[in-house]
Amino acid sequence: MYLSKKKAILVISISVLVFFFTYTDIKSQDIKITDGDTIKINGERIRFSGIDTPELKQMCTKDGVKNSCGIKAKQILIDKIADNNVYCVKEGKDQYKRTLAECFVNNKSLSSYLVRSGYAFAYRKYSKKFVADEDYARINKIGMWSMKFEYPWDFRRNN
Repeated sequence: MYLSKKKAILVISISVLVFFFTYTDIKSQDIKITDGDTIKINGERIRFSGIDTPELKQMCTKDGVKNSCGIKAKQILIDKIADNNVYCVKEGKDQYKRTLAECFVNNKSLSSYLVRSGYAFAYRKYSKKFVADEDYARINKIGMWSMKFEYPWDFRRNN
């Protein structure tokens, strides 16, 4: 019995140390938002997998007024992250050597949030994961779905 108590104390001690070091590491995140679907955490470039947001220079039109939908997508992401910690589940690398990942704030997917906000699209070429979120935004005319816009992949190809 004495040995099992000793082992239990050892396991608990190690767990507390691991939690402490992990918690400290997370609190020291250096986050930079590049655009609506790309961030940098502690110097690592992370591209959100399965979605595509408008380019920073991309414009949308609503009631004859041009809006910077690329800047708006970035601002929505900035506001959502705020001072929160970001946790990412890495899925690989893209052709530009960025880490592909789905990232979360308070256990909520940033990708899902952006798509449901109407400022990101399900990038069906690579994933069908966020199609339901896109359908929700489109049906409810949220964000870019209430405007005239060009899909980001078409904008990049044409500009």
